[in-house]
Parts: sequence; structure tokens; C-alpha cells
Amino acid sequence: MGRTVDLVADLGEGFGAYSLGDDSALLEIVSSANIACGFHAGDPDIMDRTVAECVRRGVSIGAHPSFPDLRGFGRRAMDLTAAEVRNDVLYQLGALSAFAAYHGTSVAHIAPHGRLGNLVATRQDYATAVADAASRFRTDLIVLAQDGELAQAAAGRGLPVAIVGIADRAYEDDGTLVPRSQPGAVIHDPATIVDRTIRMVCEGIIESASGVRLPVVADTVLLHGDNPGAVDLARLIRKELTAAGVTIAPLPQVLAAKAEAA
Repeated sequence: MGRTVDLVADLGEGFGAYSLGDDSALLEIVSSANIACGFHAGDPDIMDRTVAECVRRGVSIGAHPSFPDLRGFGRRAMDLTAAEVRNDVLYQLGALSAFAAYHGTSVAHIAPHGRLGNLVATRQDYATAVADAASRFRTDLIVLAQDGELAQAAAGRGLPVAIVGIADRAYEDDGTLVPRSQPGAVIHDPATIVDRTIRMVCEGIIESASGVRLPVVADTVLLHGDNPGAVDLARLIRKELTAAGVTIAPLPQVLAAKAEAA
């Protein structure tokens, strides 16, 4: 049986008159979307438009909650308590779910953004806070995460977990991402990114920055859309995955196929 994988991108990350990335082009490529919920980017009008376009194009919807850091795009650490993290996540889930309901759909997954997304992989208290928010929100909400604390906390609460692979980010030997503040954290060469994606999906391997071969089970591949040439690269990744016999499908279908195969 050939592999089935989801392609996801962060969408709706503008604010007011400002926009980031080509959401319309990415929506032709992805099968799922992480939609900003207002704390690092996004506003009610952008959320409404993004959800409506996802519904029109058959793209699965996910919440992309962040630290309340609009000025820093959610990429700065904040000294929040676990209870504050839980409540901030619930607040953002509620906002996006209202727009989803209005457009006749629902939020299928949650994928923490930026610094929060990095910290929930290693901080048990933050991971527990996000998993508690997700499980109380809906018991079938898919948690999109890297291998680590959040994936474990979500699985422990019976939530479906989807592991995300990020081919254009360098990995540490322990499977965490190299911080953006360090040289080489973001990979820019298209050929390298495509090769890493194919190996990650088809072989279950990604190479760390120091050359260690790390096992990875990628249920979804994150495509970044805010870099020069990002849309062309996303198209190439989808084309090469398809040529390698990989089926592209929304995240709920990927997990259903995975469960059936098991």
C-alpha cells in the first residue's frame, strides 16, 4: 500500500490591511490549513475569508493558536502560567470554531504556532495545558505536533495525534527544531528541501543538522508560504510526492487510512 500524507500550511496570517504569503495559491496545493486565530496574526475578517475559502476548496481546517504576541508574530517566549496557556488556547479555538460553524464545517485539528509550538514539544506543563484544552473542547480533535511532550500528553487523553514533519527546518539530534536564532535553522535550497521531504515521507528518515539519521513518522508535511519562491516550492513538493506514489489527503483521511492499515 502506498503512503498517504497530508500537506498543511499556515494561512490567514495577515492583520487588517496587511497580508503575508499567497493564501489563494497555497490553497490549490494543500489538503489542510492551520488558520491564525488572532493572537499572532489574523482578525475576524481574515478568519472568515480563510475559512470560507477552505470550505469552498475542500481543505480541512485547523486552529493555529499562539502566545498573545501580535507584535512579535508569536515567535517570542512569554512567561505565562500553564492555566494562562490553556485559557488562551481555548479562547482561540472558540473564535475559529464560530467561523467554522457559520460556514457549515468544524475545526478538525489544532497546531500550536511559533514559540508556543516549540515549547509544547519539551515543556510538560505547557503540553498538558494544550492537551487539556483540546480534549475538553472536543474528544476527536486532532492534535498536530512534533514528537515530544504534546504528542504524549494528547495521546494520554485519547486524542488522535498527527506527527508533523518540517522539511525546511534543521533538526537537533534529539528531534527538536534548531532555534531560528541559530545559523542554518531554516533551509533554503529547494532541491535539498524536496529531497528531505521525499525521504521523510517515503523512508521515515530525516537527517539532523549534525548528520544523525532520525526516525520520523510524518502524517503531515508543513509547507511554509511566507518565503520567496515558497509557492513554487510547495507545488514542486506536491508534484514529487505524487510521482513517488504518495497520495495527498486531508489530515482526518490520513489518520483514518493509518488506523485501517494498522
